[in-house]
Amino acid sequence: MSGHSKWSTIKRKKGAEDAKRGKIFTRMAREIMMAAREGGPDPESNSALRLAIDKAKGVNMPKDNIERAIHRGAGIGEDAVQMEEIVYEGYGPHGVALVINVVTDNKNRTLADLKYVFNRNGGNMASAGSVTWQFDQKGYIAIKAAGADFEEAFMVAAEVGADDVQEEGEIFAVYTPREDLARVAAALTEAGFELEERELIWMAQNEVALETQQALQVMNLIEKLEDLDDVQSVASNLDITDEVASALEAA
Repeated sequence: MSGHSKWSTIKRKKGAEDAKRGKIFTRMAREIMMAAREGGPDPESNSALRLAIDKAKGVNMPKDNIERAIHRGAGIGEDAVQMEEIVYEGYGPHGVALVINVVTDNKNRTLADLKYVFNRNGGNMASAGSVTWQFDQKGYIAIKAAGADFEEAFMVAAEVGADDVQEEGEIFAVYTPREDLARVAAALTEAGFELEERELIWMAQNEVALETQQALQVMNLIEKLEDLDDVQSVASNLDITDEVASALEAA
């Protein structure tokens, strides 16, 4: 299982706690806004928006919040806002490379928040391009495994250009070339599979193995970065071993 999938699985298990804090609603709203901005406000013709809405409903985000986010992203009404996607780069403790995806309406605020978290948790920000060369951008799709046939999922995904499909516990993880994400997701949906996630991710070309306590220091920084309202995701080249995963789940 890739580091991205392991961390996604751990976060799903902790999802109820995140929802109680309300943090996840802000992140879901930004995802909905970006999808509406890029593909329009109609989920019937905008598959990315449809998936974002489904994810928001899955964490019990109120209908009014969802509709407000759609309108804001699509530029409808007085609440319309200009959001921007930005990729920031940095290093965590023990030299672990980090790529941070943000969606923000205020770059200065976001940058100040990122610098504060890095400085307080043993990391530092890096210049553009100094970290991303260590990663490949891939499409990632998580299929709900319950009631689904892995071989069928593999065949459907492979026929439309997926790079790999793996059984990973409660999901089938599908990895695609960046440009084929939408096409593979559409084919899987049309074949009747239930998608839990559909996103572009940064995949490390080589992962760094650390002792468990050192790895937990890195993950502490990652969690604090992901707690920032503007941060959508954080990728790293940390090898999340089974021991590290167990320690994170117990935390």
